[in-house]
Amino acid sequence: MQLDLNLLTALDALLEEGSVAGAAARLHVTAPAMSRSLGRIRRTTGDQILVRTGRTMTPTPYAIAVRERVHELLHQVQVVLAPSRELDLATLERTFTLRWHDSLVALGGPALLAAVREQAPGVRLRFIAESSVDTPGLRRGEVDLEANANHPGAPDVRVENVGETRLVLVMRREHPLARAGAVTAQQYAAAEHVTVSRRGNLGNALDDALARLGLTRRVVATAPTEAAALEFARGSNLLVAVPEATTRSHAAALGLVAVPLPFELPSAPVYLSWHQRYDTDHEHTWLRELARTVLAACAAP
Repeated sequence: MQLDLNLLTALDALLEEGSVAGAAARLHVTAPAMSRSLGRIRRTTGDQILVRTGRTMTPTPYAIAVRERVHELLHQVQVVLAPSRELDLATLERTFTLRWHDSLVALGGPALLAAVREQAPGVRLRFIAESSVDTPGLRRGEVDLEANANHPGAPDVRVENVGETRLVLVMRREHPLARAGAVTAQQYAAAEHVTVSRRGNLGNALDDALARLGLTRRVVATAPTEAAALEFARGSNLLVAVPEATTRSHAAALGLVAVPLPFELPSAPVYLSWHQRYDTDHEHTWLRELARTVLAACAAP
């Protein structure tokens, strides 16, 4: 029986994207070429794989049943056929895509880039913004490394805790509470706040901590990044809670001061995540080591 392993790649893309156009874009082929591949897959398996329902395509029960198996088989084929070679950083040319939390990019990005340029000047880093919704970028191969406080749930995504961050309270130097040097829980609750949320959430773990004390606060705005939230605090009497490491590089320059939160709040973990397809990739392993060192330094008190 003659089997074309390219069909396995096409089938994986079709099952992940759920459309011929999406699979074609993912594999950088034309839509007609992907349609022909789908036809060959249908003849080989005896199943329609994707059927049209209105304007969208729906996977058949068979396609749903084999989706994870196809993904794993493709990974195994890639491992078997990938050449095992020594890592030559001096001649390495590759672009890595990193989706990190914006504070980690600001704190650790420059150090990581400096280390990469010193060891492998032909390597480029693409830092991209986090999405407001969860995306399967790691599984699809669109993202090489993620770094944030989210623990991935997918079994084929590796995750490592590289440190923890503690939140502190930040305000402008002219804020009435800044002169006291310390803030009580009641003063904190009585003030107005801006929160950091790329999803635009008004509430977070700080509100849960206040609720346990029988207190509530007034959040008047959310900002998608810590840098934006600090600008709000800089020009008003709004309070904002950010990781302690962020204040070391930004607070003083912006005329802001940081004080401890007036209640107990668990530290937030910093997770480094990647897809298992890169476990034996020498180049990816090298970058992970550098990223691990940089992120641990960012989380250090």
